[in-house]
Amino acid sequence: MNIHNTVLMQMRDLILRGEFAPGMRLTEKFLAERLNASRTPVRAALVSLEQEGLVEPKDTVGYVVRQFTVQEVADVISVRAHLEGMAARLVAEHGLSRQLARDMQACLDEGDSVVAVTALQVDDYARYAAMNDRFHALFVDACGNRALQRAIALNNKLPFAAASALLPIQGALALDRQSMIYAHRQHHMLFEALARGESARAQALAVEHTETARHNLQQALEHRDAEEPVPQALRLVVGM
Repeated sequence: MNIHNTVLMQMRDLILRGEFAPGMRLTEKFLAERLNASRTPVRAALVSLEQEGLVEPKDTVGYVVRQFTVQEVADVISVRAHLEGMAARLVAEHGLSRQLARDMQACLDEGDSVVAVTALQVDDYARYAAMNDRFHALFVDACGNRALQRAIALNNKLPFAAASALLPIQGALALDRQSMIYAHRQHHMLFEALARGESARAQALAVEHTETARHNLQQALEHRDAEEPVPQALRLVVGM
């Protein structure tokens, strides 16, 4: 298992749960001790979190957790849904190359093996996250529209916009696994639509797949003001 992915998943979890609150300074030494990991994967995870818009550099020593609101997260998820929907439509119109079909099928097979695990651990989430990122990147990279690719890349720099930034967190594991199974079934349906050249269906599936994330966010926070900072007990069951 890639230790970087595991450490990254744990750090996202701590930010979501409010244990790393907005404005909190994060240093490699502190994180390595907290996560019982070496500094190398911690350093790589901090770079990834900066790219995702969750932390920002502070002077020359460490990072600080960024402030963001629930509404901001919902907005960037919605934007990604429609951008990736367009990418999926273009791929279906162009047709899948043999290599792209093989690469996407490999992702589906990897995801199948993860969701077959009945007692998910953080390493399983990290493994699914790597697969999920690759699956989404494959059809975005294949869409052939550089302006669209740049727009997706820019949006992914905002908090929780990237494909695997809102994966299930350890907590209600049975619910997490069921959500992951559902999300991965959507991957299969999207692949089938792409392979058949069903452009309108592929676009609709890609939008629905990501919009599920926004719906789950709203469900988790249905009794809270959307302008408040993301709450400490937040659990987002997504994996889209």
